[in-house]
Amino acid sequence: MPPASLSRSTRAFTLIELMVVVAVIALLATMATAGFIRARTTSQANVCISNLRAIDDAKQLWATDTKSATTATPAIAALSTYFRDGRMPVCPGGGTYNIRTVNQKPTCTLRATKGHKY
Repeated sequence: MPPASLSRSTRAFTLIELMVVVAVIALLATMATAGFIRARTTSQANVCISNLRAIDDAKQLWATDTKSATTATPAIAALSTYFRDGRMPVCPGGGTYNIRTVNQKPTCTLRATKGHKY
């Protein structure tokens, strides 16, 4: 009769089963990371577009208050009084805003906002 320790079969995961589980987890993590990056980019673009709207509104108010021509370009300091906290908005994606003239829409160097209408 064999010793008791040899007759008992132990159930354990094989190396192949463990590798499959690790591969599935890695695949799911990769897909989740791509989704988070896409969501962050979309969110930054939406905030940037909102900031561009606010800058355009501030330009229009400045032009009305100062009776400026539509070809005039306001200084950043002149626009800061038209924002709630007294400062120009900052692009969340690290882009920079180009104020432009009163009759032109402001732009941002952030690629995600290219072609968006506001």
